[in-house]
Amino acid sequence: MGIWNFLLSQFFQIIQGYSPLGSGIRILPWTIMPLFVAPVAGALSDRIGGHRLMGVGLTLQAAGLGTIAALSTPTTPYWQLVGPFAISGIGMAMFWAPVANVVLSAVKPEEQGQASGANNAIRELGGVFGVAVLASVFSSYGGYRTADTFVNGMNAAVWIGAGVVALGAVAAFAIGKSRVRVAEQTVGGETLAEAA
Repeated sequence: MGIWNFLLSQFFQIIQGYSPLGSGIRILPWTIMPLFVAPVAGALSDRIGGHRLMGVGLTLQAAGLGTIAALSTPTTPYWQLVGPFAISGIGMAMFWAPVANVVLSAVKPEEQGQASGANNAIRELGGVFGVAVLASVFSSYGGYRTADTFVNGMNAAVWIGAGVVALGAVAAFAIGKSRVRVAEQTVGGETLAEAA
């Protein structure tokens, strides 16, 4: 989420001339969505499967990001971005709410501490790596010279981010296929099929 906030807050301030407070308020449809959606997503996680919620959430976030990149110009009216911001925020909440449950349910109880630590470390590393890579994309395709160069760089970074998030959605849905795939065990001469 960090790089999107960074680029979009600068877009609203530097390119469209809003104050820092005005910029923050305009990003609010994205950042406030988890407040409403995360509790519902957490409750649904056990019923329909966390991997499905994660996949749908990442799909929504990729769609929101792609729409932001497709619509953003130096003069894009704010109202056109409200929907994509909300969709991205809903997707973010649908991903983050069940992720811990999915990770911890994949390991034995005695391994949950290690799994939780690895999950947090990978999340932090991914955030740092994502900011570094997408900031490099931004500076390669654009910069701060003009409004158009800024938007060109921002849109390139957001498109690449949308692609990576879409790949994450595919991976999340694949988690479900591997868990549903039948694992055979031989017990007392009989073959039992059980969900992984």
